[in-house]
Amino acid sequence: MNTAQAPVPGVSTAAVAARVQATIRPDVRALKAYAVAKANGVIKLDAMENPYDLPEPVHAELAAALARVSLNRYPDGPGDSVKQALVRALALPDDVGLILGNGSDEILQMITTAVCGNDAVVLAPDPSFVMYRLNALYARARFVGVPLRDDFALDTRRMLAAIEREQPALTWIAYPNNPTGNLFPAAEVGRIIAAAPGLVVVDEAYFAFSEHSFLPQVLAYPNLVVVRTVSKIGMAGLRLGYAAAHPAWIAEFEKVRPPYNVNALTQAALPVLLAHEATLARQARDILAQRARLIAALARTQGVTTYPTQTNFVLVRVPDADRWFAALRVAGILVKNLHGAHPLLAQCLRITVGTAAENDRLLAAVSSLS
Repeated sequence: MNTAQAPVPGVSTAAVAARVQATIRPDVRALKAYAVAKANGVIKLDAMENPYDLPEPVHAELAAALARVSLNRYPDGPGDSVKQALVRALALPDDVGLILGNGSDEILQMITTAVCGNDAVVLAPDPSFVMYRLNALYARARFVGVPLRDDFALDTRRMLAAIEREQPALTWIAYPNNPTGNLFPAAEVGRIIAAAPGLVVVDEAYFAFSEHSFLPQVLAYPNLVVVRTVSKIGMAGLRLGYAAAHPAWIAEFEKVRPPYNVNALTQAALPVLLAHEATLARQARDILAQRARLIAALARTQGVTTYPTQTNFVLVRVPDADRWFAALRVAGILVKNLHGAHPLLAQCLRITVGTAAENDRLLAAVSSLS
């Protein structure tokens, strides 16, 4: 007996487009997807990754740990072994609450979901990390961006005025700021935390390259959460972010955390890698040394303006960002073109600090453009 079914006729593209238009929210349809540039065969200096690989003995130790993972079982839901490793590595007090995410991006989304209703206001300096604005849109909250000064300094007076006027449910402070790279004065950030009626999240994605942190003070404020990621210190592929706060805040965030959101391989790898603090610290020092070298060389380049940074990237303003971006790509170097992203970022490129050899290639290409 022939049980083969007759081919099902395909629907027309127009019919699908009409259904999409009728179903997807208009504000979502108006967006563009977050684009990640393909980087095959080029020097990748666009995503603020650590450029150094792990030593072979660490690779071997990691492989042994991953080989023991039972992939047929779900991972530990709360990720207790990872939390314990973080407490040891960061010397956190025992009474700090922690929550884990699939990268800090998921942490930001969880916090926004937990805090924001339809009438909520989300406030942040502007320009800053684009996901603050996008997560507010996803939650149907209203985003209020407070412009930085022309030199990218925090305008504390305008921030405090906006807090008084808007009464935000959620305020974001990137510390240091992305994409500008600068670290806002701690005293001014403290004033913002004290003035905010709702929650303030200090996003410390670049803590390893900065001289200051609010993590030791996280229990000193009733409305402070500190968010971090391990992506910038050599573990971007693991996708692990975490938030520290009073346990009462963490208990609420847990209610919107997807189950099993941190996979078993990541949970097995993190304690192994965090135990190699000396390796991670040495790589961070190497990045800082290369950062100083890169800034000094770029500052001497005709037509290039550099800006202070306490991250693993350098923001520069060049005569023609589109032309420079294209020329660097032809030279096999991928950087981030920020021209058009915000008026304050006109003609700006963001360049991740690479290895010495990668930075040599970048500087040679830049010298031909200036």
